[in-house]
Amino acid sequence: MKFIVNGGKKLEGEIEVKGAKNAALKIFPVALLTKETILVSNIPEIEDCLRAQEMFEALGHKAKKISCGIIELKAQNNICPELPENLVNKFRASIMFVGPTLAACGEARFPHPGGCVIGAGTRPIDLFLKGFQKMGAKIEIKNGYYCLTAKKLKGAEIFFNKITVTGTESLMTTATLAEGETILKNCAMEPEIISLAEYLNKSGSKIKGAGTPTIIIKGVKKLHGGEYKIIPDRIEAGTFAMLAAASNSGEILIKNCEPKHLEALWALFDRIGVNYLLSKNSIRIKPTKRKLVSCDLTTHEYPGFATDLQPPFTTFMTQTYGSSLIHETIYDRRLLFADILTQMGANIIMADPHRVVVSGQTKLRGKKVVSPDLRAGIALLMAGILATGKTEIDNIYQIERGYEKISERLNNLGAEIKKV
Repeated sequence: MKFIVNGGKKLEGEIEVKGAKNAALKIFPVALLTKETILVSNIPEIEDCLRAQEMFEALGHKAKKISCGIIELKAQNNICPELPENLVNKFRASIMFVGPTLAACGEARFPHPGGCVIGAGTRPIDLFLKGFQKMGAKIEIKNGYYCLTAKKLKGAEIFFNKITVTGTESLMTTATLAEGETILKNCAMEPEIISLAEYLNKSGSKIKGAGTPTIIIKGVKKLHGGEYKIIPDRIEAGTFAMLAAASNSGEILIKNCEPKHLEALWALFDRIGVNYLLSKNSIRIKPTKRKLVSCDLTTHEYPGFATDLQPPFTTFMTQTYGSSLIHETIYDRRLLFADILTQMGANIIMADPHRVVVSGQTKLRGKKVVSPDLRAGIALLMAGILATGKTEIDNIYQIERGYEKISERLNNLGAEIKKV
Protein backbone atom coordinates (compact mmCIF):
# COMPACT_ATOMS: atom_id res chain seq x y z
CA MET A 1 0.00 0.00 0.00
CA LYS A 2 1.08 3.59 -0.61
CA PHE A 3 -0.16 7.16 -0.18
CA ILE A 4 -0.56 9.49 -3.15
CA VAL A 5 -0.55 13.07 -1.84
CA ASN A 6 -1.64 16.06 -3.91
CA GLY A 7 0.04 18.79 -1.89
CA GLY A 8 -0.34 22.51 -1.38
CA LYS A 9 -3.96 22.44 -0.21
CA LYS A 10 -5.40 24.81 2.39
CA LEU A 11 -5.85 23.11 5.76
CA GLU A 12 -8.59 24.07 8.20
CA GLY A 13 -11.15 22.49 10.47
CA GLU A 14 -11.08 20.09 13.42
CA ILE A 15 -9.18 16.89 14.11
CA GLU A 16 -9.41 14.58 17.13
CA VAL A 17 -6.42 12.95 18.78
CA LYS A 18 -6.65 9.19 19.29
CA GLY A 19 -5.44 7.16 22.25
CA ALA A 20 -1.70 7.02 22.93
CA LYS A 21 0.06 4.18 21.12
CA ASN A 22 2.76 4.02 23.79
CA ALA A 23 0.14 3.61 26.52
CA ALA A 24 -2.14 1.20 24.67
CA LEU A 25 0.61 -1.29 23.87
CA LYS A 26 1.39 -1.82 27.56
CA ILE A 27 -2.09 -2.82 28.73
CA PHE A 28 -2.03 -6.12 26.80
CA PRO A 29 0.90 -7.58 28.79
CA VAL A 30 -0.49 -6.10 32.02
CA ALA A 31 -3.64 -8.18 31.44
CA LEU A 32 -1.50 -11.32 31.95
CA LEU A 33 -1.13 -10.42 35.63
CA THR A 34 -4.79 -10.98 36.55
CA LYS A 35 -7.44 -13.57 35.78
CA GLU A 36 -10.11 -10.90 35.90
CA THR A 37 -11.37 -8.93 32.90
CA ILE A 38 -9.87 -5.60 31.86
CA LEU A 39 -12.06 -3.26 29.78
CA VAL A 40 -9.88 -0.93 27.72
CA SER A 41 -11.31 2.19 26.05
CA ASN A 42 -9.92 4.86 23.72
CA ILE A 43 -7.54 2.29 22.25
CA PRO A 44 -6.22 3.37 18.83
CA GLU A 45 -6.97 1.05 15.92
CA ILE A 46 -3.41 0.88 14.62
CA GLU A 47 -1.14 -1.87 13.38
CA ASP A 48 1.02 -2.01 16.53
CA CYS A 49 -2.05 -2.55 18.72
CA LEU A 50 -3.25 -5.31 16.38
CA ARG A 51 0.16 -6.99 16.79
CA ALA A 52 -0.09 -6.68 20.58
CA GLN A 53 -3.57 -8.23 20.50
CA GLU A 54 -2.27 -11.06 18.30
CA MET A 55 0.53 -11.68 20.81
CA PHE A 56 -1.96 -11.73 23.69
CA GLU A 57 -4.11 -14.28 21.88
CA ALA A 58 -1.12 -16.34 20.69
CA LEU A 59 -0.16 -16.80 24.35
CA GLY A 60 -3.55 -18.42 24.92
CA HIS A 61 -5.67 -15.52 26.15
CA LYS A 62 -8.91 -13.92 24.98
CA ALA A 63 -9.43 -10.45 23.50
CA LYS A 64 -12.89 -9.31 22.46
CA LYS A 65 -13.65 -6.13 20.55
CA ILE A 66 -16.72 -4.51 22.10
CA SER A 67 -16.94 -1.54 19.73
CA CYS A 68 -14.66 0.93 17.97
CA GLY A 69 -11.86 1.82 20.41
CA ILE A 70 -13.10 -0.53 23.16
CA ILE A 71 -11.68 -4.00 23.83
CA GLU A 72 -12.07 -6.58 26.59
CA LEU A 73 -9.01 -8.55 27.73
CA LYS A 74 -9.10 -11.70 29.88
CA ALA A 75 -6.12 -13.91 30.67
CA GLN A 76 -6.69 -17.67 30.75
CA ASN A 77 -5.21 -20.23 33.13
CA ASN A 78 -3.08 -22.10 30.58
CA ILE A 79 -0.36 -19.56 29.84
CA CYS A 80 2.02 -20.26 26.98
CA PRO A 81 5.50 -19.13 28.07
CA GLU A 82 6.93 -18.81 24.53
CA LEU A 83 6.48 -15.59 22.56
CA PRO A 84 6.00 -16.44 18.86
CA GLU A 85 8.94 -15.35 16.73
CA ASN A 86 6.79 -14.07 13.88
CA LEU A 87 5.13 -11.56 16.23
CA VAL A 88 8.20 -10.66 18.28
CA ASN A 89 9.94 -9.66 15.04
CA LYS A 90 7.17 -7.24 14.11
CA PHE A 91 7.10 -4.84 17.07
CA ARG A 92 9.62 -3.97 19.72
CA ALA A 93 7.04 -3.50 22.48
CA SER A 94 6.72 -7.30 22.50
CA ILE A 95 9.47 -7.16 25.16
CA MET A 96 6.75 -5.93 27.56
CA PHE A 97 5.18 -9.42 27.53
CA VAL A 98 8.31 -11.05 28.98
CA GLY A 99 8.08 -9.82 32.58
CA PRO A 100 4.35 -10.55 33.07
CA THR A 101 4.77 -13.98 31.43
CA LEU A 102 7.68 -14.73 33.76
CA ALA A 103 5.73 -13.50 36.79
CA ALA A 104 2.59 -15.41 35.85
CA CYS A 105 4.02 -18.82 34.96
CA GLY A 106 7.61 -18.86 36.16
CA GLU A 107 9.22 -18.95 32.74
CA ALA A 108 9.43 -17.03 29.47
CA ARG A 109 11.08 -17.78 26.13
CA PHE A 110 11.53 -15.29 23.30
CA PRO A 111 13.82 -14.28 20.40
CA HIS A 112 15.40 -10.84 20.17
CA PRO A 113 12.59 -8.26 19.63
CA GLY A 114 12.24 -6.57 16.26
CA GLY A 115 10.10 -3.66 15.08
CA CYS A 116 11.33 -0.21 14.20
CA VAL A 117 14.88 0.02 12.85
CA ILE A 118 15.44 3.38 14.50
CA GLY A 119 17.88 3.13 17.37
CA ALA A 120 18.36 -0.57 16.76
CA GLY A 121 21.99 -0.30 17.79
CA THR A 122 21.23 1.66 20.95
CA ARG A 123 18.08 -0.12 22.15
CA PRO A 124 19.47 -3.39 23.45
CA ILE A 125 17.45 -5.52 25.87
CA ASP A 126 20.25 -5.92 28.41
CA LEU A 127 18.50 -3.42 30.72
CA PHE A 128 15.51 -5.75 30.86
CA LEU A 129 17.57 -8.91 31.30
CA LYS A 130 19.72 -7.43 34.09
CA GLY A 131 16.58 -6.25 35.85
CA PHE A 132 14.96 -9.68 35.66
CA GLN A 133 18.19 -11.25 36.92
CA LYS A 134 18.25 -8.95 39.94
CA MET A 135 14.70 -10.05 40.66
CA GLY A 136 15.83 -13.67 40.75
CA ALA A 137 15.41 -14.89 37.18
CA LYS A 138 17.86 -17.36 35.64
CA ILE A 139 18.71 -16.53 32.02
CA GLU A 140 20.02 -18.86 29.33
CA ILE A 141 20.29 -18.58 25.55
CA LYS A 142 19.23 -21.69 23.62
CA ASN A 143 18.87 -21.96 19.84
CA GLY A 144 18.66 -18.19 19.46
CA TYR A 145 16.03 -17.83 22.21
CA TYR A 146 16.33 -16.14 25.59
CA CYS A 147 15.08 -18.60 28.21
CA LEU A 148 14.12 -17.09 31.56
CA THR A 149 13.02 -19.07 34.61
CA ALA A 150 12.09 -18.01 38.14
CA LYS A 151 10.12 -19.93 40.75
CA LYS A 152 9.30 -16.66 42.49
CA LEU A 153 10.47 -13.16 41.58
CA LYS A 154 11.81 -11.13 44.48
CA GLY A 155 12.02 -7.39 45.03
CA ALA A 156 15.33 -5.72 44.21
CA GLU A 157 17.02 -2.33 43.91
CA ILE A 158 17.66 -1.55 40.24
CA PHE A 159 19.45 1.45 38.76
CA PHE A 160 18.97 2.18 35.06
CA ASN A 161 22.31 3.29 33.64
CA LYS A 162 20.32 4.83 30.79
CA ILE A 163 16.85 6.34 31.03
CA THR A 164 14.44 3.91 29.38
CA VAL A 165 10.68 4.26 29.05
CA THR A 166 9.90 0.65 28.18
CA GLY A 167 12.45 -0.62 30.71
CA THR A 168 10.84 1.45 33.46
CA GLU A 169 7.35 0.22 32.51
CA SER A 170 8.44 -3.40 32.17
CA LEU A 171 10.18 -3.72 35.53
CA MET A 172 7.56 -1.63 37.33
CA THR A 173 4.85 -3.93 35.96
CA THR A 174 6.78 -7.13 36.71
CA ALA A 175 7.57 -5.99 40.26
CA THR A 176 3.89 -5.69 41.17
CA LEU A 177 3.72 -9.46 41.81
CA ALA A 178 7.29 -9.89 43.08
CA GLU A 179 7.89 -10.77 46.72
CA GLY A 180 8.97 -7.76 48.79
CA GLU A 181 9.94 -4.24 47.73
CA THR A 182 11.47 -3.13 44.43
CA ILE A 183 13.16 0.25 44.03
CA LEU A 184 13.76 1.54 40.51
CA LYS A 185 16.17 4.46 40.12
CA ASN A 186 16.88 6.83 37.22
CA CYS A 187 13.45 6.05 35.81
CA ALA A 188 11.79 7.62 32.80
CA MET A 189 9.02 10.09 33.69
CA GLU A 190 6.69 10.05 30.68
CA PRO A 191 2.91 10.60 31.15
CA GLU A 192 2.29 7.07 29.85
CA ILE A 193 4.22 5.68 32.85
CA ILE A 194 2.10 7.70 35.27
CA SER A 195 -1.07 6.52 33.55
CA LEU A 196 0.03 2.88 33.75
CA ALA A 197 0.94 3.18 37.43
CA GLU A 198 -2.40 4.80 38.25
CA TYR A 199 -4.24 1.92 36.60
CA LEU A 200 -2.10 -0.71 38.34
CA ASN A 201 -2.75 0.94 41.72
CA LYS A 202 -6.50 0.88 41.06
CA SER A 203 -6.08 -2.83 40.36
CA GLY A 204 -4.39 -3.54 43.69
CA SER A 205 -0.73 -2.63 43.14
CA LYS A 206 1.29 -0.53 45.55
CA ILE A 207 3.37 1.84 43.42
CA LYS A 208 4.77 5.19 44.54
CA GLY A 209 6.83 7.73 42.65
CA ALA A 210 5.69 7.18 39.05
CA GLY A 211 6.57 10.33 37.14
CA THR A 212 9.72 10.86 39.22
CA PRO A 213 13.23 9.38 38.87
CA THR A 214 12.58 6.89 41.72
CA ILE A 215 9.70 4.43 41.75
CA ILE A 216 8.99 2.13 44.72
CA ILE A 217 6.84 -0.97 44.25
CA LYS A 218 5.67 -3.19 47.08
CA GLY A 219 4.72 -6.59 45.72
CA VAL A 220 1.19 -7.93 46.16
CA LYS A 221 -0.20 -11.44 45.80
CA LYS A 222 -2.69 -10.69 43.06
CA LEU A 223 -4.17 -7.96 40.89
CA HIS A 224 -7.79 -7.26 40.02
CA GLY A 225 -9.34 -6.37 36.68
CA GLY A 226 -10.98 -3.05 35.96
CA GLU A 227 -11.34 -0.32 33.37
CA TYR A 228 -8.49 1.52 31.72
CA LYS A 229 -9.03 4.55 29.48
CA ILE A 230 -6.00 5.21 27.28
CA ILE A 231 -4.71 8.78 27.56
CA PRO A 232 -4.55 10.94 24.39
CA ASP A 233 -1.48 10.54 22.19
CA ARG A 234 0.79 13.53 22.83
CA ILE A 235 2.98 12.66 19.82
CA GLU A 236 -0.01 12.75 17.51
CA ALA A 237 -1.22 16.02 19.04
CA GLY A 238 2.19 17.66 18.64
CA THR A 239 2.49 16.44 15.04
CA PHE A 240 -0.90 17.91 14.12
CA ALA A 241 0.05 21.18 15.80
CA MET A 242 3.27 21.45 13.79
CA LEU A 243 1.50 20.57 10.54
CA ALA A 244 -1.08 23.30 11.20
CA ALA A 245 1.64 25.83 12.03
CA ALA A 246 3.74 24.91 8.99
CA SER A 247 0.72 25.15 6.67
CA ASN A 248 -0.25 28.55 8.14
CA SER A 249 -3.28 28.56 5.85
CA GLY A 250 -6.37 28.10 7.99
CA GLU A 251 -7.52 27.74 11.58
CA ILE A 252 -7.23 24.20 12.98
CA LEU A 253 -8.66 22.89 16.25
CA ILE A 254 -6.99 19.80 17.70
CA LYS A 255 -9.41 18.10 20.11
CA ASN A 256 -9.27 15.40 22.81
CA CYS A 257 -5.64 16.01 23.81
CA GLU A 258 -3.55 16.91 26.87
CA PRO A 259 -1.66 20.16 26.06
CA LYS A 260 0.15 19.98 29.41
CA HIS A 261 2.05 16.94 28.08
CA LEU A 262 3.66 19.13 25.38
CA GLU A 263 5.14 22.05 27.30
CA ALA A 264 8.52 21.70 25.54
CA LEU A 265 6.78 22.23 22.19
CA TRP A 266 4.85 25.30 23.36
CA ALA A 267 8.09 26.89 24.55
CA LEU A 268 9.48 26.50 21.02
CA PHE A 269 6.24 27.75 19.46
CA ASP A 270 6.66 30.96 21.46
CA ARG A 271 10.12 31.46 19.98
CA ILE A 272 9.02 30.57 16.45
CA GLY A 273 6.02 32.91 16.54
CA VAL A 274 3.20 30.39 16.12
CA ASN A 275 -0.28 31.76 16.79
CA TYR A 276 -1.76 29.16 19.12
CA LEU A 277 -4.22 28.91 22.00
CA LEU A 278 -4.37 26.13 24.58
CA SER A 279 -7.34 24.96 26.61
CA LYS A 280 -7.69 22.07 29.04
CA ASN A 281 -8.08 19.46 26.29
CA SER A 282 -7.61 21.22 22.96
CA ILE A 283 -5.12 23.19 20.88
CA ARG A 284 -6.15 25.91 18.43
CA ILE A 285 -3.66 26.96 15.74
CA LYS A 286 -4.44 30.15 13.82
CA PRO A 287 -2.67 31.58 10.76
CA THR A 288 -0.28 34.45 11.37
CA LYS A 289 1.01 37.22 9.08
CA ARG A 290 4.27 37.27 11.00
CA LYS A 291 7.25 35.40 9.63
CA LEU A 292 7.78 32.17 11.51
CA VAL A 293 11.43 32.11 12.57
CA SER A 294 13.62 29.04 12.88
CA CYS A 295 14.96 27.85 16.22
CA ASP A 296 17.35 25.16 17.39
CA LEU A 297 16.19 21.90 18.91
CA THR A 298 17.81 19.30 21.15
CA THR A 299 15.80 16.19 21.96
CA HIS A 300 15.68 15.09 25.58
CA GLU A 301 13.87 12.63 27.81
CA TYR A 302 10.52 13.83 29.18
CA PRO A 303 9.71 16.55 30.11
CA GLY A 304 12.13 17.64 27.38
CA PHE A 305 11.34 17.63 23.68
CA ALA A 306 10.33 14.11 22.61
CA THR A 307 12.52 12.35 20.07
CA ASP A 308 9.35 11.06 18.39
CA LEU A 309 8.43 14.67 17.55
CA GLN A 310 11.82 15.52 16.08
CA PRO A 311 11.11 14.34 12.49
CA PRO A 312 7.90 16.45 12.19
CA PHE A 313 9.78 19.38 13.74
CA THR A 314 12.55 19.00 11.15
CA THR A 315 9.91 19.17 8.38
CA PHE A 316 8.35 22.19 10.11
CA MET A 317 11.69 24.01 10.12
CA THR A 318 11.86 23.83 6.32
CA GLN A 319 8.90 26.24 6.31
CA THR A 320 10.35 28.81 8.74
CA TYR A 321 12.84 31.62 8.10
CA GLY A 322 16.46 31.23 9.15
CA SER A 323 18.65 28.29 10.15
CA SER A 324 18.00 25.74 12.86
CA LEU A 325 20.34 23.16 14.34
CA ILE A 326 18.53 19.90 15.09
CA HIS A 327 20.39 17.71 17.59
CA GLU A 328 19.04 14.18 18.06
CA THR A 329 20.37 12.81 21.36
CA ILE A 330 18.18 9.73 21.89
CA TYR A 331 18.29 7.44 18.84
CA ASP A 332 20.90 6.91 16.19
CA ARG A 333 19.78 6.95 12.53
CA ARG A 334 16.68 9.02 13.31
CA LEU A 335 18.00 11.95 11.26
CA LEU A 336 18.83 9.95 8.15
CA PHE A 337 15.38 10.68 6.71
CA ALA A 338 16.51 14.31 6.28
CA ASP A 339 18.19 13.23 3.05
CA ILE A 340 14.73 12.40 1.68
CA LEU A 341 13.55 15.91 2.57
CA THR A 342 16.45 17.35 0.57
CA GLN A 343 15.24 15.37 -2.44
CA MET A 344 11.92 17.20 -1.97
CA GLY A 345 13.67 20.58 -2.06
CA ALA A 346 14.65 21.14 1.56
CA ASN A 347 17.97 22.83 2.31
CA ILE A 348 19.47 20.52 4.95
CA ILE A 349 23.12 19.89 5.73
CA MET A 350 24.08 16.89 7.85
CA ALA A 351 26.78 17.98 10.30
CA ASP A 352 27.20 14.47 11.73
CA PRO A 353 24.92 11.46 12.36
CA HIS A 354 23.26 13.26 15.26
CA ARG A 355 22.94 16.84 13.97
CA VAL A 356 21.55 18.58 10.91
CA VAL A 357 21.24 22.24 9.94
CA VAL A 358 17.93 23.18 8.28
CA SER A 359 17.81 26.44 6.33
CA GLY A 360 14.42 27.88 5.43
CA GLN A 361 12.10 28.90 4.07
CA THR A 362 12.13 26.46 1.14
CA LYS A 363 9.44 25.27 -1.23
CA LEU A 364 9.00 21.53 -1.05
CA ARG A 365 8.28 19.58 -4.24
CA GLY A 366 6.42 16.32 -4.65
CA LYS A 367 8.57 13.22 -4.96
CA LYS A 368 8.42 9.42 -4.90
CA VAL A 369 9.70 8.38 -1.47
CA VAL A 370 9.71 5.41 0.86
CA SER A 371 8.81 5.67 4.55
CA PRO A 372 11.82 4.31 6.49
CA ASP A 373 10.13 4.20 9.91
CA LEU A 374 7.09 5.33 11.87
CA ARG A 375 8.05 8.90 12.84
CA ALA A 376 9.99 9.67 9.67
CA GLY A 377 6.98 8.38 7.75
CA ILE A 378 4.57 10.88 9.31
CA ALA A 379 7.14 13.65 8.72
CA LEU A 380 7.27 12.72 5.02
CA LEU A 381 3.47 12.65 4.84
CA MET A 382 3.51 16.10 6.42
CA ALA A 383 6.08 17.23 3.80
CA GLY A 384 3.91 15.83 1.00
CA ILE A 385 0.92 17.83 2.25
CA LEU A 386 3.01 21.02 2.33
CA ALA A 387 4.72 20.40 -1.03
CA THR A 388 3.60 21.46 -4.48
CA GLY A 389 2.74 18.63 -6.85
CA LYS A 390 2.29 14.94 -6.22
CA THR A 391 4.12 12.92 -3.57
CA GLU A 392 4.05 9.13 -3.56
CA ILE A 393 4.91 7.49 -0.23
CA ASP A 394 5.59 3.77 -0.18
CA ASN A 395 5.86 1.40 2.82
CA ILE A 396 2.99 3.13 4.61
CA TYR A 397 2.66 0.16 6.99
CA GLN A 398 5.33 2.00 8.99
CA ILE A 399 3.03 5.04 9.27
CA GLU A 400 -0.10 3.06 10.04
CA ARG A 401 1.73 1.30 12.87
CA GLY A 402 1.06 4.42 14.95
CA TYR A 403 -1.60 6.65 13.35
CA GLU A 404 -5.21 5.51 13.04
CA LYS A 405 -6.88 6.17 9.65
CA ILE A 406 -4.45 9.01 9.15
CA SER A 407 -5.28 9.74 5.51
CA GLU A 408 -9.02 10.00 6.21
CA ARG A 409 -8.51 12.28 9.19
CA LEU A 410 -6.10 14.61 7.40
CA ASN A 411 -8.37 14.71 4.36
CA ASN A 412 -11.08 16.07 6.65
CA LEU A 413 -8.78 19.07 7.20
CA GLY A 414 -8.49 19.69 3.46
CA ALA A 415 -5.52 17.50 2.56
CA GLU A 416 -5.77 15.34 -0.55
CA ILE A 417 -4.39 11.87 0.21
CA LYS A 418 -5.31 8.67 -1.56
CA LYS A 419 -4.44 5.24 -0.20
CA VAL A 420 -3.76 2.83 -3.07
